Parts: sequence; C-alpha cells; structure tokens
Amino acid sequence: MSWLPPVPKSAVDNSGRTWQVRRAWPDKTPGEYKLEVLTPGRTGVRAAYLRSGHFELVPRDDPGLPALRAEARNGEIVAHRPHARAVIRAEDCYIKIFRPGEAIVPAERCAQTDLLLGAGTFTAPRVIRSSADVIVFSSVPGRTLGELGQDHLTISDESFARLWEKWSHAWTAQVGGRYDTARRSALATLPLHSPDVEVTDLWRWVNRWLRHYGNVPEASSQRDALCARAEDVTQNLLRTAPDPLVWAHGDLHDKQIIAVDGTSALGLLDFDDTARAEAALDLANLDVHLEFLVRQNRMTPARYLTAHTQVMAAADELHVSPGRLHAYSDAAWLRLACSPLPGRLSVALATLDERATHPPARRARELMA
Repeated sequence: MSWLPPVPKSAVDNSGRTWQVRRAWPDKTPGEYKLEVLTPGRTGVRAAYLRSGHFELVPRDDPGLPALRAEARNGEIVAHRPHARAVIRAEDCYIKIFRPGEAIVPAERCAQTDLLLGAGTFTAPRVIRSSADVIVFSSVPGRTLGELGQDHLTISDESFARLWEKWSHAWTAQVGGRYDTARRSALATLPLHSPDVEVTDLWRWVNRWLRHYGNVPEASSQRDALCARAEDVTQNLLRTAPDPLVWAHGDLHDKQIIAVDGTSALGLLDFDDTARAEAALDLANLDVHLEFLVRQNRMTPARYLTAHTQVMAAADELHVSPGRLHAYSDAAWLRLACSPLPGRLSVALATLDERATHPPARRARELMA
C-alpha cells in the first residue's frame, strides 16, 4: 500500500514562506482540503486551503467567522479550521469562535456539564461570557496528559502513572456514579449518540474519503480494504446489544485532560460533543489515540502501557462489554484511516488487520517489544 493522500507535510505560500501542515480536512470538492498550518518564527496558527495542489492562506479575519477579527486582538489563535471554528488563547481565558448562531448549543451543553460533573471528579472551565458566535472560557491551570506523556525531563514514569491512576478513579466515579434528580434531568437533555449514530458518522468519513479518492486507480487496494473494514465495523456495532447509556464526553483524548498541581481534581476540556452514549465510546477513542501515539513514536511503549492499563481498568470498573469496546475502537481506527494526512491511512488499516487476528493482550505486548 504505497499510495498516499496528496496532503503534504508542508506547503509554501506566495511569498516563499514554508508552513507546516498541522491538521487537514477534506473539503466538499475532490482535490480540495482545509488546513491548519504554522510556521517557525510566528506565533499561533493560520487557516489555509489546498486546491488542486495550490496552497493559499485564509485571511486572518476569516470571512466565515465574523467575530474572529475583533476577538483575535485579545490573544493568539491556537486553533483554526477555515470558515468553521477558531480558538484564541488570551490572558487567563480561551475564546472559541463559531459560525454565526452556532455557539448557542455548545453554551447550553457547557451549562449542562456544570450539573453533570460530580463533586471532586473533574474541574471544567467556567463560561465567562457567551453570544451567538463566541464563548469565552476560564483557563484551567496545568498541563495536559498528552504533553506530560512526552515530557521525560520534569515528570517521572512513576508520577505519570499516578496521574493516569487518578484519571481512572475520577472517570469511573463520574461515569458510573449515582445521579440525583437534577443530574438525571440534565443527562436526559443531551443528544443521543447511539450505535446507529456512530455508524452514520463512520460512513460520513468513509464516503468523504471515497469522494476524494474512490476513483484514483493507485488507491484501489486502499479503497477495497477501507470499504471491507467499514462493513465489518458496521456489523460489529449493530449486531450485538449495546451497553447502557451513560454520560459521555464525546471527544475524549489525552489532550483534553489537564493535570492540575497539588491535590486538585484533574481538569477536563471541550464539551461540544457531550452526549448520552455507551461508556465504550469515550474509552475506545482515548485508547486508540494513545496507541496511535506509540505507533508514531510520540509516546514510549512503557508510558503507553501505563495509560492503556488504566483505560482498561476503567472499562472493567464500568462493566464495559469487551465486544463493545472492540467495536468502538475499530470505528475510531477507521476514522483515522480516512484522514488525508500522510501516514494515517496505512497505519490505521494495518492496525485494523492486526486487531482482526490478534487478541488485545497480545497486541499490547507486541507494542511493548
């Protein structure tokens, strides 16, 4: 499988400056991509387009995000998806910019999260102000578990292990704890992320990949493998009974979890996708993200095993069915396979092949080798 999606690791603008591609999303038209890029010597990120191989920066005052121009004066843009969303890091706060009218529902979910987070489980950012297209959050002090996983100078393996054990206890308390009437009412208002919703979302990713690459002769083997795996995952998600619905973060990974100094509760970020779902949804997404890091040599095998063990401990404590965790994990790997960034397709498809033939315990041992 030597074919690669045509999104480069870097691109050059009209002035000759080189930009590193940090994130990429297929646009509606085949051959066109939305990018988030950064360049040495300049703070923050920029949004850009890649159209038929031509790289073009989006103006700093993105016309699809009218509130960005005024809010960008308050700090540094640290995330920017063209015409869709941006995040600004300001003094003691973060400013999230949405399309006009699209901040209303996320603001409501943040208010619901305040009710749903149990005492002593996690600390969440406070909403300082909000409008139809802007939400300003208080910052949560500390560093993400993702950052700490790559830091071998200031954090020991033992300290890293204690943080993941702390996360596991907090997560099981949050997801598996008893809900009073107010929390049950807040949970009932959240959107449902059922297995059917997961399958619909999965095929949205697959169909977008097919729209861009389905007719590329060099990509025929990848196309066939992707479609076959998508059919398998669909069957695995739908053919067995789901686990009970619980509160779900909806986009859980190690950069959403903040280690706060001292004995304070861990921080938890970004509740735009919070929902009612099976506990396997969040745990699978987190575990796949961790395994992807170790496969990219961005986390040591020992630290991966530390974090993975705590994810599995949380799954056991929450009585997550192994088959459901496996199905949601396969779905997460398939979404990674559909990314246009170099290397993700081959790694994800190879991993799915391994998952189909190797038990999870054996695969964990092989990653440690």
